[in-house]
Amino acid sequence: QVQLVESGGGLVQAGGSLRLSCAASGRTFTSYVMGWFRQAPGKERECVGFISARGESVYYADSVKARFTITRDNAKNTMYLQMNSLKPEDTAVYYCAADPRLQRFALRTMPPNYWGQGTQVTVSS
Repeated sequence: QVQLVESGGGLVQAGGSLRLSCAASGRTFTSYVMGWFRQAPGKERECVGFISARGESVYYADSVKARFTITRDNAKNTMYLQMNSLKPEDTAVYYCAADPRLQRFALRTMPPNYWGQGTQVTVSS
């Protein structure tokens, strides 16, 4: 069992930056693949990216590649999403997710088991 709490969302102008954090409870953080998803009003949920349990591999959606960076600090049970060069189309509720199974992120036939409550990111033009 793991509980996830996101923080760091807010309002930013286009071209600006934000850093989201996802703090996880539990003693088995290093057993979980972690990822970020987002959902804009009227749109399907999108996987922004995910990071392997020890942080050696990271995947990014094409829409955020070269602008967003996912990292994790296993000593602090925390994952981060650094968002640079933000665009109005990045506006969404951002969720962090965790699951021990990589395929829950890579294949997406089933969603990850654990989710945070979400944090709003709004990018003004």
